[in-house]
Amino acid sequence: MRLTTFAAITLCTMLTVSPALAKEKKHEKPTDPQAMMELWKKLAQPGEPHKLFATLAGSWTTQTKEWMEPGKPPMESTGTAETKMLLDGRFLYQEYNAQMMGLPFSGIGIDGYDNVTKKYVTAWIDTMGTGIFFMEGTASADGKTITLKGSHPEPGGGKMSHRAVWTIKDANNQTFEMYGTHGHGGKEMKFLEIVYTRKS
Repeated sequence: MRLTTFAAITLCTMLTVSPALAKEKKHEKPTDPQAMMELWKKLAQPGEPHKLFATLAGSWTTQTKEWMEPGKPPMESTGTAETKMLLDGRFLYQEYNAQMMGLPFSGIGIDGYDNVTKKYVTAWIDTMGTGIFFMEGTASADGKTITLKGSHPEPGGGKMSHRAVWTIKDANNQTFEMYGTHGHGGKEMKFLEIVYTRKS
């Protein structure tokens, strides 16, 4: 019911906006409501990126490295992750439990591929904050190396920009690396690496 309501609202919005756009671009034909509905239905279906995500559902062990300062050895810890697909194969959901900076750490992530924007998107929440961290990006031709970018505000002011490289080696092995840059013109530094291995 909620999906039907959302679809109806979306369609009404498109029909309302279309005349205004038509005035700006007179050479474009008026939007056909039925064609627009069919397009939305098509774009709502999981595709190849979602099928790849589905191969990652299951139980994982993790090996984590954290670099706190350049030139110093990383802190290392182990953890676990449970992943599953949501909403009929549209999103990959992760529950992660490990340590971060020597303290117990839990996080939840949702990864997806937006068929409309053709971008990979991710949202993350964890026990080290009260915000929701978003990133988006693109992938290599085979879809197995996904590069994401985002930023978050820092407690002392300013913000930290992030670049993540998610490498899906196969259905049993994946790696997630995070790089960060403080402020404007700062030097990028690798500060996190998580190696995922499927539990046997």
